[in-house]
Amino acid sequence: MAELVYPPVIGAARAAFKALDLKFDIAGADHIPRRGGAVLVSNHIGYLDFIFCGLAARPAKRLVRFMAKESVFRHKVSGPLMRAMKHIPVDRTQGVHAYKHALSALRGGEIIGVFPEATISESFTLKTFKSGAARLAQEAGVPLLPMALWGTQRLWTKGHKRDLGRNHFPITIRIGEPVEAPPEEQTEKITDRLRSRVQDLLEAAQRAYPVRPKGPEDTWWVPAHLGGTAPAPGATA
Repeated sequence: MAELVYPPVIGAARAAFKALDLKFDIAGADHIPRRGGAVLVSNHIGYLDFIFCGLAARPAKRLVRFMAKESVFRHKVSGPLMRAMKHIPVDRTQGVHAYKHALSALRGGEIIGVFPEATISESFTLKTFKSGAARLAQEAGVPLLPMALWGTQRLWTKGHKRDLGRNHFPITIRIGEPVEAPPEEQTEKITDRLRSRVQDLLEAAQRAYPVRPKGPEDTWWVPAHLGGTAPAPGATA
């Protein structure tokens, strides 16, 4: 079936990125397979993360179908777009339907995008990973694709105003080698391995990030353990 909505949305996003003069540093995009199913797994630090995850898959000419909160699909603007791009609504009280939907898409050769922390990390450090991504990969017989984003929190994140001006923000993205999910391995162990891989990628992205805070008032986007003033892990709801 022709993709009538997703490509134009990507084009609009690219035009917006150019207007904002975002500076991208993407490494590891060659790890994203050009065909076949996979579960793309990323840290979650900003409201626009799904856009940047999807951008990283474009060199492989892949479209990522993201699992997102069901409330997003009820919005009068985002709802029709999300459905037309074949993203997957997740009702947290009835997650079985979303799981089956994602499993079917994986078996059909799609890449499914998952944020296993389930919510934005206000400390900008990794929260506990839920096991759903690993279970999907095991049952569908597909690999997990670890990814880390850094800098996206500066544009728009929880507890802070949007900053979508022409500020030339750098966005650093790192994609790692696929993580296999053998059906005989304990899901929890796969999830631990996956989280460790994303942690390594996140640290690599942070090391590569080309700018530092401009002053004391600009340290909010840096984790406490790196000398910033973001909330310590566990200090926020």
